[in-house]
Amino acid sequence: MPLVFAGISPHPPILLPEIGKPEDLAKVVETTQALNKLGRILNEAEIDTLIVISPHMLVYPDKFNICGIKKLFGTFASFDAPEVIMEFNNDLELASQVYSETEKEGIDAFLYDNDSEFFEMDHGLMVPLYFLSRQQESKFKVLPVAYSFQDKTRHFALGEIIGNIAKRTNKRIGILASGDFSHQLMQKSQTKEYDEKLINDLREKNIKDILFYEDEMIEDWNECGFRSVLILLGAIENTNFTPEILSYEGPFGVGYLVANFKLPEN
Repeated sequence: MPLVFAGISPHPPILLPEIGKPEDLAKVVETTQALNKLGRILNEAEIDTLIVISPHMLVYPDKFNICGIKKLFGTFASFDAPEVIMEFNNDLELASQVYSETEKEGIDAFLYDNDSEFFEMDHGLMVPLYFLSRQQESKFKVLPVAYSFQDKTRHFALGEIIGNIAKRTNKRIGILASGDFSHQLMQKSQTKEYDEKLINDLREKNIKDILFYEDEMIEDWNECGFRSVLILLGAIENTNFTPEILSYEGPFGVGYLVANFKLPEN
């Protein structure tokens, strides 16, 4: 069946009450409320597997990294919160399908498996999952995917592969683009304009415009979410989706966007 959930989430660990100071948490209330709403939407979708595109996995410049390790594990020990532990199972069948299709379509990717018992999750995966998984009535599987530095069309093509696979399976699959946007809102005023441009283009469904953002703009933008969004857009392009911008904040100089893409009921 077609994808049943699609969203965008930021990933600053400061959003977690176990990590952020009360005065800082007060500055991101809209973001945390939006993530909680996104979690409710995800719960209603009753997904089997959530594909999460993270900028902070092992990123290769010339190929996509598809996680092929069964057990996923992570803690926030490096952020002084070792008590926050997360565990998920990977969907190895789906991982293999995505990788096989990339080979057929000539998209450079590989199935990552270093013979470890666990795949160690990064904060690009864990922060969104902290908010999205705690409201779930049943635990879903998670397939981590890292973007690359291949061109925009190849990111979009990977998304198309994911969307097509979802249509052919009986699984209820969702996709989440994890990423923060401008990291220099306080240093470069034009980067806030870039964030606003993306938000407006998402709202207006200007996918072709997004695909033709100039490389100079992207380099100046200093973000880590654009390529995740390209993959997501490829996955939902052929659905009659309705964009919902749930929140946008940048109190610490980094743009935090939360968005839902309402998909047609199957």
